[in-house]
Amino acid sequence: MSGAQEEKKRSKKRYGGPRCKRLKGARELEVGMRGVLVTCNMNERKCTWEAYSLLNEYADELFGPEKFADPEESHSEEEEEEGKDEEHDTEVALKKEVKQIKKFAQQRRFVALDSGANNVVFIRAHDIDPEKLVHRILQDLRETKKKKSRVIMRMLPVSGTCRAFPDDMEKFLSSFLEPWFKTPHHASYQISYKARNNNHSNRDDVIKALAGLVGKMNPKNKVDLTNPELTIIVEIIKTVCCVSVVRDYMLFRKYNLQEVTKGPPNQEQGQQEVTKGLPNQEQGQEEVTKGPPNQEQGQEEVTKGPPNQEQGQQEVTKGLPNQEQGQQEVAKSETNVTAEQNLTERGRSEGGSEETTDVAQGDEIKRVKQE
Repeated sequence: MSGAQEEKKRSKKRYGGPRCKRLKGARELEVGMRGVLVTCNMNERKCTWEAYSLLNEYADELFGPEKFADPEESHSEEEEEEGKDEEHDTEVALKKEVKQIKKFAQQRRFVALDSGANNVVFIRAHDIDPEKLVHRILQDLRETKKKKSRVIMRMLPVSGTCRAFPDDMEKFLSSFLEPWFKTPHHASYQISYKARNNNHSNRDDVIKALAGLVGKMNPKNKVDLTNPELTIIVEIIKTVCCVSVVRDYMLFRKYNLQEVTKGPPNQEQGQQEVTKGLPNQEQGQEEVTKGPPNQEQGQEEVTKGPPNQEQGQQEVTKGLPNQEQGQQEVAKSETNVTAEQNLTERGRSEGGSEETTDVAQGDEIKRVKQE
């Protein structure tokens, strides 16, 4: 049972182990390469396909169609090798496949490699100036206003690469930047810096060192952050520093393929303000049209004035009944007085005492005072 169990158990070698690890340099970004850095949003496969399509389209326009090696030469070399290594058939077959793959990869104009960062694809270019190619793509997109990609965000040319350490960067950049900034050449410039998956370099230190290096080449080189003539792009991924010097960086919206197809920001804002101004004008016209109703309201208020006068007249007329009531009360009091006088006269005629007359007079006086 122990022997059967041991046979069933799989060794670690069958799971691959170190042999399954990706060979460094086979499909990764390395020092000494040139190409294009392409950024995207969460879809690297589609980004790679769109980048191949764009780069091949404009590369055929600028540099002509892609050329491959003649198959006859490759066959003759393979036949010679077969004659030498007839005994080892398996080794010969493997060598053939490896050589064919290497030749095919070298012959291809563009090859996608692993950049070492998420949402970033590096496409190695062979015998092509990447800065010239990317500038032509962005120029055409800006002129035609046609979107030719959905996933690609930015395309940054990489004209040179070096190790991402201060000493190595200083040595490389001192010779790399000479065609643009060394006397008699001079220009206004800015520095665009970005680091991914790297903790060795500091942004401020790199920018200060690079600005000092450019200033030593020619004192006429000046920093301009609004509208520079040249932009030094520094992209660090892990231990590889990608460098390029580009033109029209701000004009092409920082080499953003999605933004460059839109109009300039100033013109877009002006158009929005103009479109927003039209409703305001319409509102002004509506307010002007609403003016006559206000006048009509004023006229209505003027016409409403007589009713107020009528109300005053009604109040005056209401006051008249009150006066009539007062007159009626006065008349009632006079009738009461005459009635009492008649009573007193009757009392005298009947021989009443003087006390009754005094009391009657006193009552009359009280009543008159009360009234």
